[in-house]
Amino acid sequence: MGDFFKSRLFFVSLAVVIIASTLPLYVSGYVLGLLTVAYYFGVFAMSWDLLFGFAGEVNFGPTFLIGVGAYTAGILNNQYGWSVYLCIVLGALAAVVAGFVLALPALRVRGPYFGLTTLVAVLMLQNFIVVFADLTGGEIGLTIPDVISIDAGVNYWIALGFMTISAIILYGLSQSPIGLVLQASGQDPIQAGALGFNIVKHKLAAFVVSAFFSGLSGALLVFYFGTASVGTVVDIAVGVQVIVAAVLGGRRTVLGAALGAIFLIVAGEFLRPTGELATFIVSTVALLVILFFPNGFLGAALSHGARS
Repeated sequence: MGDFFKSRLFFVSLAVVIIASTLPLYVSGYVLGLLTVAYYFGVFAMSWDLLFGFAGEVNFGPTFLIGVGAYTAGILNNQYGWSVYLCIVLGALAAVVAGFVLALPALRVRGPYFGLTTLVAVLMLQNFIVVFADLTGGEIGLTIPDVISIDAGVNYWIALGFMTISAIILYGLSQSPIGLVLQASGQDPIQAGALGFNIVKHKLAAFVVSAFFSGLSGALLVFYFGTASVGTVVDIAVGVQVIVAAVLGGRRTVLGAALGAIFLIVAGEFLRPTGELATFIVSTVALLVILFFPNGFLGAALSHGARS
């Protein structure tokens, strides 16, 4: 990790964060709002990459963890009027508990069955939201009485700060001995187990960490939107967007996942005037990157820098 602070990647990242922190001084509220959402999605993607990129477990249902955190925080504020920050913390803790309960049986199956288990969890959460509409708002959505701030600049700085801190923690974890064990277990679990590592325990820890940041980001996002709905935080299409963002940015890079999320959100909004073609164009670009640059944006840049 010490080498990272001496690397070109660190100085480039630092410069980007410094420049990004000055944007509220000279860009419109519309742009700030777009980037605020992109930064939260960046945390979603980084959390997903920790589990897939290092532990080798394909989580097809990232929105289960996001949704649990978002709806828990939203319901507590809507039904009981608890403070925003208490609801956010409890939303993150609820996602951790839900992630732990889901991971225990899911990590004991192999191959695609883990991914299918997480996908079924999303479908179950969607059904829960619809069935208990009096509590969750159902398909219409849940109105959140309070928001973090009505100032676009404040919301932007909170999102940027949260993404930056999350990136530091998740990247640091990925470069720690735990991250190395996760990487070894993802590449060859049998050999890693033969070396004496508890594979299930390490993957469970990765799932819980991923759940914490996903749930926390989901809770923050709904208090920015002022509403929680299936389409914004639970829908399978949202999960696909998170997965594509992480792969676009670069598997096993963590930081690249945030880059991929920002690219997807900004590109989608930029192409909005094209109507239905927007999704097609963004999807085509994503497919081309995956086919010709399997290591993603950041992975390709790092490989080029290493060769230079």
